[in-house]
Amino acid sequence: MYTDNGFWDTFRAVHPLFTLLYPEVTEGVLQSLLNTYDESGFLPEWASPGHRNCMIGNNSLSLIADAWQKGFRNIDKEKAFKAMLNQTLAQGSESSVGRNGYEDYHKLGYVPYPDYYEASAKTLEYAYADWCLATFAESIGERAIAKEYFIKSQNYRNLFDSNVGFMRAKNKKGEWIEPFDATEWGGPFTEGCSWHYTWSVFHDVEGLAQLMGGYEVMSQRLDSMFSAPNTFNYGTYGFVIHEIAEMVALNMGQYAHGNQPVQHAIYLYNYLKQPWKAQQRIREVMCRLYSATPDGYCGDEDNGQTSAWYVFSALGFYPVCPGTAEYVLGSPLFQKATLTLPSGKTFEINASNNSLENVYIKHVLLNGKTFEHNYLTHKQIVSGGKFDLKMSNTPNKKRGVEIDDLPYSYTEKKLEK
Repeated sequence: MYTDNGFWDTFRAVHPLFTLLYPEVTEGVLQSLLNTYDESGFLPEWASPGHRNCMIGNNSLSLIADAWQKGFRNIDKEKAFKAMLNQTLAQGSESSVGRNGYEDYHKLGYVPYPDYYEASAKTLEYAYADWCLATFAESIGERAIAKEYFIKSQNYRNLFDSNVGFMRAKNKKGEWIEPFDATEWGGPFTEGCSWHYTWSVFHDVEGLAQLMGGYEVMSQRLDSMFSAPNTFNYGTYGFVIHEIAEMVALNMGQYAHGNQPVQHAIYLYNYLKQPWKAQQRIREVMCRLYSATPDGYCGDEDNGQTSAWYVFSALGFYPVCPGTAEYVLGSPLFQKATLTLPSGKTFEINASNNSLENVYIKHVLLNGKTFEHNYLTHKQIVSGGKFDLKMSNTPNKKRGVEIDDLPYSYTEKKLEK
């Protein structure tokens, strides 16, 4: 069975782009999700046009939670809540909607392997979706469900092996699957390996950092992804799928930008008090892996996600965790970019002294005031204004390094205060 993680990958950046510039599209998407629930009993995960058995995770939950947190209220919240909850407690008979392995997931706190194919990837997706449901439930007063699902959102911890420093598969008895190879694709993962899915904790980077041993340790692990040999084990796929070939061709270690599950990872440096590393790597990816030529994509476009990553990154920020209404800072590609917002207001991004060499943020002003955070909020952008950055060829290691400067994580930010 060969599955595709493309629908969720697509909307990780595409849907937040709609919420900024084309709210009418977001409103239509939300209503379409609920229409599908009315007609089939499930929210869609991959519609082509009906439900299709080629998807993992509960991707629709992230779309609803993200839009709701950004102020979209044109849906029946009770119906949305019922649909979201149902998505976590059942599975469609002939499709991937709902949750494959939901009973074991709720009982064990993870999806066991090899009982279920792609079990570890599913566990990580489910934990994030649980957080999305919890945030939505909390916002509409469903406190008991919110509490329950916030706890479930920590299930990613059940797959982290501190002895090897990676996410990995467990069997039904709670035993690690042996032997372990971080470069092995497929099996418990979807179109990737443990090098890629270890970072799939969008809602709780702080918690992941604590598991790894602190900000510096996690930062070094991220560094090692780019310096590790670009070797691979094609595992249960049985042959070199195109995503593997693209990772090898990119020659950026184990970083596989041509396939979406790891595209957010560079931005995680912003959570670890080292935003300058994100700035350097993001600019490297934009300049090395994209070009205005027939072969200008570095891999799978996946219905818009690879382009959306570029559009957001070129502007200077990216939605790492939809549902937080935050956009994590990177390194803007242009000296000036202006977002014309549906309200008629504009959000102007000015990156003075910007060049191929000057990829680092020296200092930032938001509407004339010093801005130290490593993220912008949706409200700050849609309110309009000016975002002025001064770029440099040397990193500013004093900016964005305080606890309050770090983006949202569910776990309290308490490391190295």
